[in-house]
Amino acid sequence: MPPFLAFLIRRVLQIVPVVIAIAALNFLLLSLAPGDAADIITAGYGGASVEEVNAVRHALGLDQPLYIRFLAYMSHLLTFDLGYSHVQGATVLSLVAARIPATLLLMMSALGIAIVLGIALGIVAAMRHRSWIDHTLTVVSLLIYATPQFWLGLMLIVLFSVQFGLLPSGGMTTIGGAGGVHGWFGGTVDVLRHLILPATTLALFYVATYTRLMRSSMLEILDLDYITAARARGASERQIGSRHAARNALLPVVTLAGVQIGHALGGSILIETVFGWPGLGRLVFDALLQRDLPTLLGVLFVSSVMVVVASLVVDIVHGLLDPRIVYR
Repeated sequence: MPPFLAFLIRRVLQIVPVVIAIAALNFLLLSLAPGDAADIITAGYGGASVEEVNAVRHALGLDQPLYIRFLAYMSHLLTFDLGYSHVQGATVLSLVAARIPATLLLMMSALGIAIVLGIALGIVAAMRHRSWIDHTLTVVSLLIYATPQFWLGLMLIVLFSVQFGLLPSGGMTTIGGAGGVHGWFGGTVDVLRHLILPATTLALFYVATYTRLMRSSMLEILDLDYITAARARGASERQIGSRHAARNALLPVVTLAGVQIGHALGGSILIETVFGWPGLGRLVFDALLQRDLPTLLGVLFVSSVMVVVASLVVDIVHGLLDPRIVYR
């Protein structure tokens, strides 16, 4: 069997117990939280007696011992059944499937912008080490890194939506149509206009992180012997930066980007709430307020799968960037 295929199979087999363990831990931790869906459902009646609340709790199976509910949840999970949300009146799988494209669009756009800009700015800062460009990029990166994302998002809304009226302040599409432009093109342009502010807000934090990391990695690479040899052969600084140093300096950035998939999912909850973006973040926020345990568990399970798969992709990309890495 080829080494890469053996590595891939072994990693996939390792993912299964990790995801199951995360799902079990999520269930046990969320079960410790006070309140349940019965309280929220009966609150909609305009007032309910203790007997009525207990009757709803019994109908939902929430009065069963914890271990019975845990075994039932895990058995359903092994058959890819994420459960049913009695608060939303729909299966958790359908709720997640309806929201995950919006979250993936926001998260991938933000990380894509952050990686491209962070790498480019990090290379420029490293190649202009100790110049005014380097100092300016360092100070701006620190300022952006220290700025709370929710405040930055609100300021962008005030500036570009309220003050200048250039971009929509929230949502994913325009209510009533895409500004008079019909068809798939008009719908795509409308979604992209709504995407600019939330994606930029989420991306700026990571741009600052990747810029500083790429700068540090480049400065370390530029002091190595093979860079000195390249200079001795007459290679220009631009060739050294783009051909010799940048590829090796990318490894820490790729590693951090894979690790921050989970962080980006968490950050999307805040960004989606600020901008009214209809993704998993808003679904989690609403589920928390409604004590909707099945929906919370479903979103956390899908998120954990995405994170561990991203870790596998990072390992594969490492092999593509560095030929010295051997899959075993």
